[in-house]
Amino acid sequence: MNVVSEQTSTKERTRQAALEAFGTRGYDATSLDYLARELGVRKQTILYHFGSKEGLLEAVVDQAATDLAGALEAALAHADPAIGNVKACVRAVFRIAIRQPEQLGLVREVSRLGDRWASRLVTSLDPLVQRATAFLEREMAAGRMRKSDPKLLLVSVYSTVMGVATEAEVLRAVGVETTLRTTVIRRRELLNFLHNALDAN
Repeated sequence: MNVVSEQTSTKERTRQAALEAFGTRGYDATSLDYLARELGVRKQTILYHFGSKEGLLEAVVDQAATDLAGALEAALAHADPAIGNVKACVRAVFRIAIRQPEQLGLVREVSRLGDRWASRLVTSLDPLVQRATAFLEREMAAGRMRKSDPKLLLVSVYSTVMGVATEAEVLRAVGVETTLRTTVIRRRELLNFLHNALDAN
């Protein structure tokens, strides 16, 4: 392996390890010394690639936003119109909750860290938010969804989906294991709730 590929690999491994640690242990509870031990590298190696712990968090937040937006865009590309789009996004978020819970854990952690970090995440996701708002406005105007404030609706749907999707992570944190079956049941109940809340028919 050449030096450039090795550095890229180390940088990517560091970012992934930081995502897992920040999303499960929390940012404040994760030191660069801890990450260095987990990766089997020197702390200076992490600083070489990211400059500081904050620089590492920036890289992790930006990558997580890109990955989350990509997952939602992919889901929307194959969804049916109207409420099918909402359901596709819910399913995509639950897939992430099952396969990569640290991604949603990081989103939760970023909101806890304050405006600077929450704003960075929101800015990265803004194109997707604008698209979702325009979609809701069109569906309401066409009479396929109940009329309401599309931005407030988007915030409510986001909060509900994230809360239910990350519940498993919260339960695990207090020592209660959830199963795939209980996660599927929560997803189905949430989809039914959203369908009843949004459908104009």
